[in-house]
Amino acid sequence: MQLTEEQSMIQDMARKFAEKELMPIAAEIDQSMEYPVEMFAKMGELGFMGLTIPAEYGGTGTDMVSYAIVIEELSRGCASTGLGVAAHNSLAAGPLVYLGSEEQKRKYLPGLASGETIGCFGLTEPHAGSDAANCKTLAVKKGDKYILNGTKTYVTNGGWAKTMVATATTDPEKGAKGISAFVLESDFPGFIVGTKEKKLGVRASGTFEIIFEDCEVPEENRLGPEGGGFPGFMKTLEGGRVSIGAMAVGIAQASLECALEFSQDRKQFGKAISEFGATKEKLADMATEIHAARLLVRDAAMRKDRGEEFGKYASMSKLFASEVAMRASNHAVQIHGGFGYTKEYPAERHYRDAQLCTIGEGTSEIQRMVIARTLLNA
Repeated sequence: MQLTEEQSMIQDMARKFAEKELMPIAAEIDQSMEYPVEMFAKMGELGFMGLTIPAEYGGTGTDMVSYAIVIEELSRGCASTGLGVAAHNSLAAGPLVYLGSEEQKRKYLPGLASGETIGCFGLTEPHAGSDAANCKTLAVKKGDKYILNGTKTYVTNGGWAKTMVATATTDPEKGAKGISAFVLESDFPGFIVGTKEKKLGVRASGTFEIIFEDCEVPEENRLGPEGGGFPGFMKTLEGGRVSIGAMAVGIAQASLECALEFSQDRKQFGKAISEFGATKEKLADMATEIHAARLLVRDAAMRKDRGEEFGKYASMSKLFASEVAMRASNHAVQIHGGFGYTKEYPAERHYRDAQLCTIGEGTSEIQRMVIARTLLNA
């Protein structure tokens, strides 16, 4: 796929930032599980925090293909950063763009676009993962406020986000049609940051539990009409799947690059292991599948840019790219041999990071359900 001149410039800028700022710290912050939050301000200056936000609200309003390119390049440098930026753009800013009133957009989007404010998204609950409609967080209207009670889990950026978009049930009898969306500020009374998860991969990307205990949310902070939250969030997830697909491609590309370098440096039986047929086959498979995954992600992004229905293609790209990342990172570990099982080399980190891509924004099993449903209903 031929990139435009502007897309190539964006790619070059993201790649240089990843190589200069992210690659040198990726291993360290993976181990410490502490993300340098000031990095978000640097990315805000480059426009990366406002990629999905229209220019009139301070964002760059870039096309979806450019957005996917940036997430891929950042994730190649540091998957934790790629995930944090994707959650901020797709999941936090997205619903505000889709559902927000003009007043809400003017109030919240400029801060998100600049990176001064970090955003997060609350959908998953302890008993509602893939079954996202099984929302137990309750929002009760009292005067000019809603009182929220419940818990959101696996909230990316949750520990340092100042703005959160979340679902809550306003009419439990209506199921999914009784779910509404709200924009919350972290200093609202009853907004509590709970446990920080200890994770297998993308460890520097803070993943938190957010608890609402009689959390007071002004009526004007409801996004869209009562009962309109679930469709809006499903639309948000479609775009989010493209970004996770892009993240997966970045991890897979990083896996290929470290495998190529190691295989040419490592000598066994008197020659570089890159000269052995088994190694060549792995490298060839990795490169071929990564190219295919990248094309799938960009095709889904292009369909969104054209205003077409792209949900099926978003699921296809996310499904394939995430499983390619798993295979590529596994091959990289195997090529490294015993070194691939140590933290001396990045292969093991890519291997751990890749797993998240098969789970977040809908598991691989859910993506197959979405794809099959569109085929059977065609």
